Amino acid sequence: MVSELPPTQTRGSQFIHGVKAILPILLAVAPFGMIYGALARQSGLSAAAAQSMSFIVFAGSSQFVTTQLVSQAIPGLVIVLTIFVVNLRHALYSASVAPYLQRLPARWKAGLAYLLTDEAYAVSILHFEKEGSSGNQHWFLFGAGLGLWTCWQLSTALGIFLGAVIPASWSLDFALPLTFIALIVPALKDRAGVAAALVAGVAGVVAFALPYKLGIITAALVGVAAGMLVEGKK
Repeated sequence: MVSELPPTQTRGSQFIHGVKAILPILLAVAPFGMIYGALARQSGLSAAAAQSMSFIVFAGSSQFVTTQLVSQAIPGLVIVLTIFVVNLRHALYSASVAPYLQRLPARWKAGLAYLLTDEAYAVSILHFEKEGSSGNQHWFLFGAGLGLWTCWQLSTALGIFLGAVIPASWSLDFALPLTFIALIVPALKDRAGVAAALVAGVAGVVAFALPYKLGIITAALVGVAAGMLVEGKK
C-alpha cells in the first residue's frame, strides 16, 4: 500500500505555501512595477512594448536599466550586453537551487527558470533548506514565482496607464535612482556587499562619461570584482 504524502508535501499545499510566502513581498513589488510602467511610457516605449518587456524579460532591475538606456537612444547591442551583466546573478540562483530540482524534467526546469526572480529565490531557498529535496518542493517555487509574476504584470499595466495620463512635465526620472537605492540598501548585510556597492558607485561616477553608457557595465563588473575580493579575504 502506497502511503499518501503528508499535507505539507502535496502539490497543492506546496503551491499555496509558495504563494503565501511571497505575499508580504508583493506589497513592495507592486509600487516598483507601477513606477516601471510609468517610466517606460515617458521614455518613449509604446504601451505594448512596455508590457511585453514585463512579460518576456520579467526582471525589474533589468527593465529599469533598459528603460533608461532606451530613453537615451543607446544602441541595442549595448543594451543587451548591459542587461546580460545585470542578470548574471541569476546564474548563481540557478546553481543554488539546482540540487533540489535536478530530478525534474526539462519543461519544469525551463518554466521555473523563467519564474526565478530575486524575491522568489529568497523565499524558496529558505524553504528548500528547511525541508530538503523530498516531496513536491518545486511547486513551492512555482507558487512563489507565479504569484510574483501576476503582481508584476498587473502593476506594470497600471503604471503604463498612469504614465499615459501623467503630463510629460511631471518628470519621473528621479524615481529611477530612488528605486535602486530602495532595492540595494536593505540587501547590504555584509562587508562584501558594502564593498561591491561602494566601489561600483565610485566607478559609475568615474566612468560616467564613457560613450553608450558603458559606465554602467564598467561599474557592475568592478563592483562584482571588489565584492569577490573582499569575500575571498574573509
